[in-house]
Amino acid sequence: MTAYTSDELSAIANAPMSIGMAVAMADLGIISTAIEAVALTKEIVGAAKKYPNNSIVQAAFSEAVLTSGQIERKKPDVKAEDIESGIFVTKAIATVDLAIAAIGDKAKPEEITEFKQFIYACAETVANAAGSGLFGSGNPKVSQGEAAALAKIKTALSI
Repeated sequence: MTAYTSDELSAIANAPMSIGMAVAMADLGIISTAIEAVALTKEIVGAAKKYPNNSIVQAAFSEAVLTSGQIERKKPDVKAEDIESGIFVTKAIATVDLAIAAIGDKAKPEEITEFKQFIYACAETVANAAGSGLFGSGNPKVSQGEAAALAKIKTALSI
């Protein structure tokens, strides 16, 4: 397995969390945001099983790594004006850029592509986790704000 520094691992681990949070913030609701947070957590916790041959995912999201506490998880700095303006999505994309830079040439190109697909899967999972209406159970599941965030993220990831 490729050795990453703790800073590199933190950058890699924070990317899907930031992207998922950005999509959740695109359409805030007390219950729906909580449902989306749970869905994002499940996606991240299940990453190692979903991508068993990806050295990037294994290095940052294996059960041993997740439970070790060795990776510093950074809580995103959320400001109301960043959410309203859409800057939060841009900032989340910047965390992905940091993660890709941290990976550098330590992984195969196909692993990097798969890592980007994992990040986008986190975004989609959040967007589809809760809809409008009472307790997030309504339709549509993906709001206009979430759809716009997903489009911007997909373009930035080049997938």
